[in-house]
Amino acid sequence: MLRFEEEAPAPPGKRRGGRARWLLRTLLVTGAATAVLVAGLRAVGFTVSLPVLVAGVLALLGVREVTARLAPPPSSRRHARVFRKVEPTLTRDALGAAVKRWELPLGWATSEPERFTRVVLPRITELADERLRQRHGVTREADPVRARALLGERLWTFLEAPGRRPPSSRDLAAIVAELEKI
Repeated sequence: MLRFEEEAPAPPGKRRGGRARWLLRTLLVTGAATAVLVAGLRAVGFTVSLPVLVAGVLALLGVREVTARLAPPPSSRRHARVFRKVEPTLTRDALGAAVKRWELPLGWATSEPERFTRVVLPRITELADERLRQRHGVTREADPVRARALLGERLWTFLEAPGRRPPSSRDLAAIVAELEKI
């Protein structure tokens, strides 16, 4: 009684109300939208064939259904828990969300150096390794000489022998810029 458990979503074929309810709702929405369109077009002085209007409304409803099914899933609880200090964004901008996800961990470089070294540094290392592998077919372990040449001395030193202190925001910006050049 004191636990919260989400109700499991019904399988796609077995929704509440079934197909009859879906069909009735679609017919009512189509009829209402068609009636509004006919009245609006006649008020303006246009006449359009009724089957064309019905087909147009059904096409719009179909597009709406497809886009609703293709919408990204909501964020997981774990993701929300890890980055709970980040203020919520009102937009669904993917770039803005990605920037917000990195804003707090990169801020740890000045506020929590141990956490930066433990959490952020491995992520940056993974990004560098993946970038080397995808763009150049090289890994730091397999061919360290070529990897060092591709990464550059500053980025190589940062990844291989990070200092006791995290880099300043200016140094971190330069490191990220070099990582983007790879």
